[in-house]
Amino acid sequence: MATIWISLGSNIEPERHLRNALGCMQHHFYDLALSPVYETEAVGFEGDPFLNLVARCRTTLDPVAVAEELKAIEDRNERLRTGPKFSARTLDLDLLLYDDQVLDSPQIPRDEILRYAFVLRPLADLDPELHHPLTGRSMAEHWAEFDASDQPMRPVDLDLLQD
Repeated sequence: MATIWISLGSNIEPERHLRNALGCMQHHFYDLALSPVYETEAVGFEGDPFLNLVARCRTTLDPVAVAEELKAIEDRNERLRTGPKFSARTLDLDLLLYDDQVLDSPQIPRDEILRYAFVLRPLADLDPELHHPLTGRSMAEHWAEFDASDQPMRPVDLDLLQD
């Protein structure tokens, strides 16, 4: 069984869509653990703020099947794929890491880990000693050196696994 890390984000009815996504994930993956939730400004477009977090779980699925399942969960949550890449969305689910594998398709590790505070900080909160498969450095080390001055984040006290 593999351990995987998934980023979750939403800025359209985010609490509802994130709860729905996590409910679906609990049916397809095992031992779900969540980072704190953060509110962040939209990146690449003007829009409502996002709620973002990272989930760690276990799976018997291969990376391609995990990516397909995440896309299906997005689709069940009314994710539209016809607009610009950077736009408002009900749900954005990305497979960040699959054990310590390095793959081209799907891209693992996702380059967003080291580019966006809304991915790296929750990942470092959830698993600070987790090592990035390409750099060999821990998520805590990466976060400590990350310049988040232009990517403000606000912790949100929200338990998304509650009904």
